[in-house]
Amino acid sequence: MASKRDYYEVLEISRGASDSDVKAAFRKKAKQYHPDLHPNDKEAEARFKEVNEAYEVLSDPQKRARYDQFGHEGLGQGGAGGFGFDGFGGIDSIFDMFFSGGGGGQQRRNGPERGADLRYDMQITFEEAAFGVKKEFRYQRQENCDVCGGSGAKPGTSPEKCKTCGGSGQVKTTMNSLFGPTVTVRTCSACGGSGRIIVDRCSKCGGSGRVRVTKSDMVNIPAGVDDGQGLTLSGKGEPGRKGGPAGDLLVFISVKPHKLFKREGYNLFCEIPLSFTQAALGGEIQIPTLEGPIVHNIPEGTQNDAEFRFRGHGVASLRGTGKGDLYVRMRVDIPKRLTERQKSLLREFEDSLTGKEYEGRRSFLDRMKDLFTAREG
Repeated sequence: MASKRDYYEVLEISRGASDSDVKAAFRKKAKQYHPDLHPNDKEAEARFKEVNEAYEVLSDPQKRARYDQFGHEGLGQGGAGGFGFDGFGGIDSIFDMFFSGGGGGQQRRNGPERGADLRYDMQITFEEAAFGVKKEFRYQRQENCDVCGGSGAKPGTSPEKCKTCGGSGQVKTTMNSLFGPTVTVRTCSACGGSGRIIVDRCSKCGGSGRVRVTKSDMVNIPAGVDDGQGLTLSGKGEPGRKGGPAGDLLVFISVKPHKLFKREGYNLFCEIPLSFTQAALGGEIQIPTLEGPIVHNIPEGTQNDAEFRFRGHGVASLRGTGKGDLYVRMRVDIPKRLTERQKSLLREFEDSLTGKEYEGRRSFLDRMKDLFTAREG
């Protein structure tokens, strides 16, 4: 079994990092390896889980202190999730007793909780992605009920202390084990760990303290954003509980395909059909760009698949370091359904050629002649 990496190394922070540094490092790494940005990438998925595990430990003062003193062994074989001893309540409960007198778990449950992050999928046009756009959108999120103020109780009433746990949110059980009496601390099933029971529920939120509302917001999409990339609107997610900060709103971008252009990075690619006459004689043609058509003079004898590069006619860089290029490939369109007159003119044209006019054909015939000569020899 592969050994676990140091959690500080995973988040790339020092052991003296502050709580805000831990949180900032986690957000950076989580976005870097988020599965939505790396579909079917097993390595990114493993990194994402590793980052979450590291944050779960280092963001919790007690688990972090335990980890700093004992390393991964102090958390059990289950890492951040703990290693349970059947019938003894789990190693987390044992360490809680030693380090916090059994009250640490309740402090975490009743402390401020950060709100959940939300996701919004936004589809934009190819041009909007290339030039940037400011978009208004509507999304749904939970907010504190305006009738009960978020308490979940009917107006004029208040939540009551849970009789099962006495308001602590925990139920302690003493059991005898090989090591002597062991105290197991579990979340109260009656109140869910809150320590309060709502007797008369609010009619609007049903006792949850939250209602779903539709919000309207604006997002500035920068020029150069690509399909599958995301933007973070800080504090626009679900509101926190017990004074905790709100989560973030993650806006994931989906770009509609273009009728003419394909994109790779900041470069654009396009194919233009040429008539047989245009390819042979050359001349001015119109080249489409995102800013509008430009005139380009193609040389006579332009071959099929010939490619031309137009600098600075691609997509703007998100870093503001200029634009990509436009690559245009020529496709010679051979005419079909010719009239007898047209066929006769083409035969007359073909009869007038000496063979030197076709460089590619002449080269092929020479190579074929050499091949047959070598075989006969």
